Amino acid sequence: MKIITNAVIDRGSKYAVSGGPCGSADAARDFIKVLCRNKKFAKATHNTWGLLLPLGPLKNDDGESGAGMVIVRMLERAELQNHIIVVTRWYGGKHLGGDRFRHVQDCVRVYLDAL
Repeated sequence: MKIITNAVIDRGSKYAVSGGPCGSADAARDFIKVLCRNKKFAKATHNTWGLLLPLGPLKNDDGESGAGMVIVRMLERAELQNHIIVVTRWYGGKHLGGDRFRHVQDCVRVYLDAL
């Protein structure tokens, strides 16, 4: 599991991105469980994720509507299968509007560049 903290900070909201090899829906649930054993990630406002499998994409917005699909699209462009990417957000008190999707993209780019 690779974790990059403070990937983006905007108006008090902080983002982290993490990921690793993952080959099934069960493995994705296990990955999130392991990530959330860290109290910091368990207390996050959102842990959104995306995963490309040979049978199709899986995603979870975790309340950040549309963010999982942003991750899936970027995985498709990178042609990265069997690898989960999780973007974590700690809400900072101010609404970010559409900027939140740009921040999700930025986090995924940071992660992909670090591979």
